[in-house]
Amino acid sequence: MPHTHHTTLISADKLAELLAAAPASVALFDCRFELADTGAGEAAYAAGHIPGAQYLHLDRDLSGRKTGTNGRHPLPSRDALAATLADRGLGQGQQVVAYDAQGGPYAARLWWLLRWLGHDAIAVLDGGLQAWQAAGQPLTSETPQPRRGDFHASAPLESTVDAQAVLANLTSRTRTVIDARAPDRYRGENETLDPVGGHIPGALNRFFKDNLTADGRFKTGHELREQFAALLAGIEPDRVILQCGSGVTACHNALAMEIAGLHGASLYPGSWSEWSADPARPIATGPNP
Repeated sequence: MPHTHHTTLISADKLAELLAAAPASVALFDCRFELADTGAGEAAYAAGHIPGAQYLHLDRDLSGRKTGTNGRHPLPSRDALAATLADRGLGQGQQVVAYDAQGGPYAARLWWLLRWLGHDAIAVLDGGLQAWQAAGQPLTSETPQPRRGDFHASAPLESTVDAQAVLANLTSRTRTVIDARAPDRYRGENETLDPVGGHIPGALNRFFKDNLTADGRFKTGHELREQFAALLAGIEPDRVILQCGSGVTACHNALAMEIAGLHGASLYPGSWSEWSADPARPIATGPNP
């Protein structure tokens, strides 16, 4: 096992070093996905991926069963997800590295899910597959065949809230909701993924891509801390509820806050796709309040 484990980000160079020194110490997962073409990530993986990586599909592996009222990407059960990861060879305490090629939201979903399963040795490849290739590192089309690992869920390191808690908060206003979707979708414009446009009343907007620099890597912890502090205006991080369209890109804001040293925000997994499925729930439109 590596001496220090990585709990937020890992650079392409550091990952290459780890894989060269002790490939079996790392469980590597390719999380590439396209919402508009749900087979695209898997096809891209088959064409070429980081050697040793296995593919995890957002809908099949990293989400639970949809009911029509629980959002587009409900959380899987903790036991089902733990079993999926053990089947892919994950061992208890093993370093996990997740990557995608979409700026990190799907890798961040796995990062958040593993923390929710009580596993903190999980890092997202900073800059994604693009950073790996830019570093001159190879791809392969070979799929590894791991032996089953002994991974199991333990006490969660992340917390969630449900729609009832978010609804109650509209009155109590004890917590602040941050919406990770693009500003136009937040305002209720150009909504293509959900039947209704708009946002949860009182939610602030922090587009997940604002966590990244122009080259697709995360901003520094200092920059992220300053930007979230400006948005939160004195609200403690453990009073933050993170949401997005379906509980995926919100995990990117969760990772950014962790990098910034702002701990304790909760995820609303159902997010806008769940919230907007009930016409009784109030909706707001327009820019950040």
